[in-house]
Amino acid sequence: MPLVSSLDIAHFKEVVGHYVTGVVVVTAMTVDGRAGFTCQTFGSLSLEPILVSFAAKTTGQSWSRVKEADAVAINILSSGQETLARVFATSGIDKFDGAGWSAGPRGAPLLEGAIAHLEGQILSRTTQGDHDIVVVSIDFVASHPGTPLAYYRGGFGELA
Repeated sequence: MPLVSSLDIAHFKEVVGHYVTGVVVVTAMTVDGRAGFTCQTFGSLSLEPILVSFAAKTTGQSWSRVKEADAVAINILSSGQETLARVFATSGIDKFDGAGWSAGPRGAPLLEGAIAHLEGQILSRTTQGDHDIVVVSIDFVASHPGTPLAYYRGGFGELA
């Protein structure tokens, strides 16, 4: 039985908004073509084996496509990619329209201008609340010059 919380959701979001996160776009080549979504809940999970994790809204349209793909890429966005982050956070549009990309070794789209790329295979996913927690086994990484796009208190920015 779920725990009933007396916390106000808006207040909870305001409080956790004090935590600065980076911004990534998770992408995949699916049977229906390219798919992807903006994600701020991402992190390194393990070094042996090399694993990362991210959280995706369970009912998300793009996630419903990405989770069936053979490979996923995590594109760590640069400070100049706020517009791209907003596009990939929007439903019902061609998110790749105008976005440069190339295929990673496993075929997942690697977005141009990102400061880092990781690619691998989904190892597990579990549903917790309204999100799926996803673990990815990584077998390709690349980094590029630049500064990361940050998300803080409901807005985008860059680290000083």
